[in-house]
Amino acid sequence: MSDDIKSLDDLQEAVGGVEAVAAIATSAEPVRDELGRSYATGKRKDAVARVWIRPGSGKMTVNGKEYETYFARPVLQMILRQPFQVAGVEGEFDVMATVKGGGLSGQAGAVRHGISKALQLYEPSLRGALKAAGFLTRDSRVVERKKFGKRKARRSFQFSKR
Repeated sequence: MSDDIKSLDDLQEAVGGVEAVAAIATSAEPVRDELGRSYATGKRKDAVARVWIRPGSGKMTVNGKEYETYFARPVLQMILRQPFQVAGVEGEFDVMATVKGGGLSGQAGAVRHGISKALQLYEPSLRGALKAAGFLTRDSRVVERKKFGKRKARRSFQFSKR
């Protein structure tokens, strides 16, 4: 084979240039229902969030409450706003989420994961920014199970010499 690709320039020529690669990457179709919403499921620890987004004024409700009242800690509120800030669409979408299981921190992470996935489905061009920030990846860290003969997962009972 005399046409072997030996450099990035050869690869770009074979594919058709950088623009062709970018066009292929953003050719995904938006996924929306008949009401103009996108739906996604987000998960974190034991929490599972069902998230719907649609164009609006930036109103966020979680389990029927405003997100400021449901997630009272400012850190958790910041976690929910992160996908919009990274994508540069703050205040452009309304969010309706239901979340079950886990604690507040896990629930906030689950809602953020769901918002990110729904944003990517609504507007596929936002995928690059969300993926670079790591919001489309499910955080797989979970609580380690307790082992028998131990006080906790790894903590032993106090040793007594006498």
